[in-house]
Amino acid sequence: MNFKLHKSFSEIDQTAWNALVEQSIADTPFSRYEYLVEWWRTLGGGEWKDAELLLVSASEQDQLVGIAPLFIADYDGARALLLIGSIEISDYLDLIVRETDLPRFLCELLDLLASLPADTWSALDWYNLPDASPTLPALKAESEKRGWTYGEEVYRPTPRIPLNGSFEDYLAGIDKKQRHEIRRKMRRAAESGRVRFYVVDGNADIEPELESFFHLMVQDPNKALFLRDAMRDQMSRSLRAAHEYGYLWLGFLEVDGVKVAGSLNFDYRNKLWGYNSGVSRDFMELSPGWVLLGHTIQWCCENGRYEFDFMRGDEEYKYRFGGVNRYVMRVRVAR
Repeated sequence: MNFKLHKSFSEIDQTAWNALVEQSIADTPFSRYEYLVEWWRTLGGGEWKDAELLLVSASEQDQLVGIAPLFIADYDGARALLLIGSIEISDYLDLIVRETDLPRFLCELLDLLASLPADTWSALDWYNLPDASPTLPALKAESEKRGWTYGEEVYRPTPRIPLNGSFEDYLAGIDKKQRHEIRRKMRRAAESGRVRFYVVDGNADIEPELESFFHLMVQDPNKALFLRDAMRDQMSRSLRAAHEYGYLWLGFLEVDGVKVAGSLNFDYRNKLWGYNSGVSRDFMELSPGWVLLGHTIQWCCENGRYEFDFMRGDEEYKYRFGGVNRYVMRVRVAR
């Protein structure tokens, strides 16, 4: 493999990058070029103050075969190499490489990183690797071979709802009490004659829709604190890119023509990835958050999506709707 170090995203072709993502172990919205380049421009919406880009690519016969999207920062007592997208706003991260190429790519990548000046980095600190990622055992084996210290821990749960039939099939598979609640609340909202659910069209002007969503999002005091100016800029950039590339899914619930709940997701690889939500404190008697989530899952069933992924977080409502835990991991390697 021919390895190169890059100091700019522009040095790697975007089309080749995304084509590799789609064949790789990291085929998620968070590994795509347009997402990570926007993350880097804002350093995670201001999460990082100082960071140095260290993109690594590998090619064979002029074909891109691997990408290690890394950056260097002082973190947790070490000069660390982290995955671009770390830590808080990118739910799944990984190396971008086909599974068959992973062992060679990782071995040669670590050889390259080890050859850098000693003060460049002292630890790898990789967050949000899916618990089933083949990178985990491969990195452990390579670390042990080099005499490096390898540590692995569960970072966050990522509950998911498996879907393989109609909405009624989904409801039949969850707790009886919760099934009754979802049906009751959706029926009450429908019978009011005041409620409308819709998904924003892919050809719509996305700017006013995003403004409406952010307005709902900041009704939650914690989300209002999160959505500081730098973070709002980062999210806007990433969501515009997702809209441009056709995988943004934004749904609203209206009451009397007023948006009262919004569900922001990525519609990618035949599943819905639940990224964020917002609910007005008005019309709470109609349970707008629950009703919108019910409609969202119903949309998945009616449109053949095999899973709704709540992504990181263990909020109670995710399990009441039938979420089953998977996890993302943190791996730390010290040389």
